[in-house]
Amino acid sequence: MRSPLTKAPRLQQIVAVLLLSLASCDSESDRVLEETFERLYTIQPNTDIRIQNGDGAVLVYGSNTNEMRVHATKKAYSRTRLKEIAIDVSVQPTFVSIKVRLPPKPTWALFDRSGTVDCTIVVPATTNISQLRLDAGEVFVDGMRGPGVHAQLAAGRMVVHNCFTDVDLALQRGNLTISYDWWEHGTFSVQANIVRGNAWAFFPSDAVFRLVAETLHGKLASDFDDTAAQTAPAGGKKIETLVHGGGHAAIKVRMANGDIKIVEANP
Repeated sequence: MRSPLTKAPRLQQIVAVLLLSLASCDSESDRVLEETFERLYTIQPNTDIRIQNGDGAVLVYGSNTNEMRVHATKKAYSRTRLKEIAIDVSVQPTFVSIKVRLPPKPTWALFDRSGTVDCTIVVPATTNISQLRLDAGEVFVDGMRGPGVHAQLAAGRMVVHNCFTDVDLALQRGNLTISYDWWEHGTFSVQANIVRGNAWAFFPSDAVFRLVAETLHGKLASDFDDTAAQTAPAGGKKIETLVHGGGHAAIKVRMANGDIKIVEANP
């Protein structure tokens, strides 16, 4: 058995390594460095768009123009890291790819200083968002009316606002908000699958849709009078009903672990 004296040198080495690691972090400026990327492209109203980012935000706004505006803010704690962040935009006649390339995350440091990117993208509302992928941060999609929106977020916050199109959402961990300021009697659907988190859906009083909401482990509630929570076969809670008689719109929210609240926004 080693004596405390023989353990002392090794303990000192460990402490020295930790101090050097902390010193290396402090040697860089604690001020966040920023760099802006902004481009304007002319695209077709039926363009297929794919967006991929690592850490940060992706905000997509539908507009009545035939242009796509990409505004991105790169953030990092060192000039070297800032320059290693790349934003690749490829524009084809009917296809657009926007991909953020972040430098590899350091495995030896105590803090992740690899950088983030916040992207604001304005596109024609009739385009198709066939892929929107973000590892961590915030996803916001507003005013889309094209064939569909397919968004995936690993961890963070996701908001879909006034999207009268087929919306397919996947969230691993975080909070989801679906909201409509007004209602249009068209054929569209929103399907959301959340592994862990909470979900809120806000609808105006005159909204007409088929509702399916289910949580395996959590609470489920609705403000609409014609809905009542039922016990699902797996032991969770489920609502499946026609709000104001149904119609051609369908809202489906499935939660593995967390609460779901259906809110009548303008009672």
